[in-house]
Amino acid sequence: MKSLLTCLFALLLFQFSFGQDDQLPTDYLSKEFHKERRAALRQKMPKNSVAVLFANPVRNRANDVEYIYHQDPNFYYLTGYKEPHAVLLIFSENQTDGDTTYNEAIYVQEKDPRAEQWTGKRLGVTGVKEQLGFNKVFNGSEFSTATYDFEKFSKVLIVDFNDDYRDSGKNKADLYDLVQQFKEKAKYDKSLLSNPTTDRIYEVIKATGIENSANVAQDLGRYMDYYPELKEDELINGYHNAANDELRNEFKQKISLKLEAPPKTNIDISSLNDFMGALREKKQPEEMKLLKKAVEISAIGQREIMKAMHPNMSEAEIQGVHEFVYKKYGAEYEGYPSIVGGGHNGCILHYIENSKTKVGNDLVLMDLGAEYRGYTADVTRTIPANGKFSTEQRAIYDIVYDAQEAGIALVKTGSTFATSHEATRKIVNAGLLKLGIIKTIDEKHNYYPHGSSHHIGLDVHDAGSQGEFKLDMVVTVEPGIYIPENSPCDKKWWGIAVRIEDDILVTEKGPVNLSAAAPRKADEIEMLMKETSVLNSFNLPKLDE
Repeated sequence: MKSLLTCLFALLLFQFSFGQDDQLPTDYLSKEFHKERRAALRQKMPKNSVAVLFANPVRNRANDVEYIYHQDPNFYYLTGYKEPHAVLLIFSENQTDGDTTYNEAIYVQEKDPRAEQWTGKRLGVTGVKEQLGFNKVFNGSEFSTATYDFEKFSKVLIVDFNDDYRDSGKNKADLYDLVQQFKEKAKYDKSLLSNPTTDRIYEVIKATGIENSANVAQDLGRYMDYYPELKEDELINGYHNAANDELRNEFKQKISLKLEAPPKTNIDISSLNDFMGALREKKQPEEMKLLKKAVEISAIGQREIMKAMHPNMSEAEIQGVHEFVYKKYGAEYEGYPSIVGGGHNGCILHYIENSKTKVGNDLVLMDLGAEYRGYTADVTRTIPANGKFSTEQRAIYDIVYDAQEAGIALVKTGSTFATSHEATRKIVNAGLLKLGIIKTIDEKHNYYPHGSSHHIGLDVHDAGSQGEFKLDMVVTVEPGIYIPENSPCDKKWWGIAVRIEDDILVTEKGPVNLSAAAPRKADEIEMLMKETSVLNSFNLPKLDE
């Protein structure tokens, strides 16, 4: 009896200690926000449909160590739930279960004191009801016996599975089990699903007049290199390789008939992404508070490293200064792997090794963003490690700055992503031509190999369309010039890489630069780099060789 009482007391003490932490952040999105977002999705869903969303998988880092868990952005946007092994169902119309009426249900991790001792607190059914505002909440283990008739719905909306999760023998309600149970209930058959990429190409071909078909067929070659699955499609291949307009028209008619054919399954893997993109591309006021804070923190990180930078710093140390600032302000994570490229490393667009031990007198390209309460900034600055741009570095930098100014000016309603990007590209090409790096204004080159804008939010490349700019969007503007070694130009330009990136809010009065606190003009950067950093006196003892 004494042993039993001791165990019960220990369990109660454990549960009490886990539930009495009043030092946690209080500025997460509210449960009312998530509820309203679910209602907004419901308004977009077709009649007699159900959307089924799954939590992100747990990722293994090595052996029995997992990566820090990060929730699927769509799942978090709709629920606020940050734990793994969960499934959400949202119905377009009310459903009945006996005397109960509902239009959503969520299945979550079960409370387990022993597991929580090792991996942290779980909300459980009661916590999800109280803190996240759901009414119909179940333990994940109950999904296997749930009697949803998915065949009765006109559409079952999902994001198709990557099948990149493990099956834990210890957990019979992990993500693997939840997905398998759903597939059985919904009679999921991948061979019956349409390919969203193929369907988009079909729609383009269907809408193309015969007089422009040759141009579209030519452009298809580029898409087929980027999306290899298109090469396996008989109709797209036929249209692409057709010898004349008459043959292309025959394939166009076949494609139109295929688009009009009734679907082979009620499972739809395209629409949910479109609906979520339409919701997430325009930021709500509650989101903006968090996103602005993430951007401000990231801009301050750029300022602090400008003051602390010196030629003997390593790329990893530069990264550490940024991320220290993030943690100091309470940002949980980096929004993406930090990019710190000294010299020619800056020519690698997504360089994340950050292993150079001394940056010397090179330019240092720093593309980093804090993640604050789930929202991610994306701010890039390129600065001279020794505090002074060389003549060649300054020439390239000023071209990129002018290009960014032109691109930012066009981030406004009535303009488009393409228009803004084209403005940046024209200035880059004109500048490269003037310096003799390219020979003609229209020369094809890889010195500016990427687009200039994308949405930011819960993802660093957030969901949303790439068409017109709309009020309350937040997008990047990030032109760049990268001149790798052995480029076909004068050697004095080799190894110079410049990218300037800011986070821009679309407003009725025009673009607002949320990351403007980090200097962009070359003279302003050099001026700030003359200031003394508080980190100059931070000296650690030397390690043994």
